[in-house]
Amino acid sequence: MPLITYRQAINDALAEELSRDESVIIMGEEVAQYNGAYKVTEGLLDRFGPKRIIDTPISEAGFIGLGIGASMLGVRPVMEFMFWSFCYVAFDQMMNNAANVRYMSGGLINCPIVIRGPANGGTAVGATHSHTPENFIANTPGLKVVCPATAYDAKGLMKAAIRDNDPVYVMENTILYNEKWEVPTEEYVIPLGKADIKREGTDISFIAHGRATITALKAAEILQAEHKISAEVLDLRSIRPLDEDAILETVRKTNRVVLVEENKPFCGVGAQIAFLIQDKAFDHLDAPVKRVSALDAPQVYSMPLEKLQIPDADRVVKAALTIL
Repeated sequence: MPLITYRQAINDALAEELSRDESVIIMGEEVAQYNGAYKVTEGLLDRFGPKRIIDTPISEAGFIGLGIGASMLGVRPVMEFMFWSFCYVAFDQMMNNAANVRYMSGGLINCPIVIRGPANGGTAVGATHSHTPENFIANTPGLKVVCPATAYDAKGLMKAAIRDNDPVYVMENTILYNEKWEVPTEEYVIPLGKADIKREGTDISFIAHGRATITALKAAEILQAEHKISAEVLDLRSIRPLDEDAILETVRKTNRVVLVEENKPFCGVGAQIAFLIQDKAFDHLDAPVKRVSALDAPQVYSMPLEKLQIPDADRVVKAALTIL
């Protein structure tokens, strides 16, 4: 299988869906002439033309509203935020309109829109460009939230998102765009809501999503090499729908859990999973559930300080050792 970047995998998914379905279009700031803020849409304007790859004004509420309206009329728009941090400008459109279209129309109108773009910190771009809003969005009924951790997952999940008849919000971790993984050239689609065991283990479970999955895998390697401890890594892939069966299965297998996320701790994704585990698998726990998350503070500009805010493998290993 060819080794390609996370960025290229998403570009391939977009190109394949644009080729497969003429109702798919792409809109956003600089997605056409500039090829996207992180070059994810590179070459698509030349291949598919200006009627399907459309630059918009810098007006998130405006162009997300435009996309929602188009989706209600049979178009499948893929909208790009230059940074997910700018989603707050378009929150009314995203959370009040897109989320409620099917419910408010009694199931008569679909809203097959995809909103995607770079999220999370790690690039020293400061507090207003480093948000992890998956917990806000997953809290809203009617929305689906996807956080791919690898190029393989990014491609397969993006294709599923575009084909879905409900709003799907895909958060791509900025740090991962240049990372490479093996990705098959043949067609594949990864169903939304299916978690994936990235590493089998027997002694403890790390449950993560997005780039935190990569951090958890590094921590598992350290635990194995330095302590002979076998850690299982479960990648959620989707925050909503959430694969509860996969979570409970790994808990029942290892009996110890560390939740790893770049989300903030208060009301974060990990809080929901911790509740799920104590509600449905409490008797299988041999130790309290531990969480390793971003620090509860705005993201700093300083790169060295920012590294202290975001979970790394050492923090995950330390948390694991406290419950083993």
